[in-house]
Amino acid sequence: MSIHECKLIKLPKISDPRGNLTFIEGQNHIPFDIQRVYYLYDVPGGAERGGHAHKALQQLIIAISGSFDIHLDDGKERKTIHLNRGYDGLLVPNMIWREIDNFSSAAVCLVMASERYDEADYYRDYDEFVRATQQKNLSV
Repeated sequence: MSIHECKLIKLPKISDPRGNLTFIEGQNHIPFDIQRVYYLYDVPGGAERGGHAHKALQQLIIAISGSFDIHLDDGKERKTIHLNRGYDGLLVPNMIWREIDNFSSAAVCLVMASERYDEADYYRDYDEFVRATQQKNLSV
């Protein structure tokens, strides 16, 4: 995978004077069925989240409230995406290292995942992740 496959997805936004509504449908707005949803909140100032990659799992990451930065790395290239709108989702395919930081006050990070939790799907050591990406590139 390449960081160029990470992309911002504009989600539907239904504007209403009583408040806006955004919805997400698996296999419609995102290319997978949603198997797990979780969210990060009350992240202390200066803290980082993430620091891993997934072997198979894909994610859609949304700043439901506030803002934060997502640093993406495919083992060769890096880029940073700033999320701050509840109708923008960042699609992160498998084999992309991600770190999340710069959380604003009261930020809420919502994550929709293509798979249920499985510790065996994680790369938690960056050097091991890079070795795996290099091996995949050699076998292609």
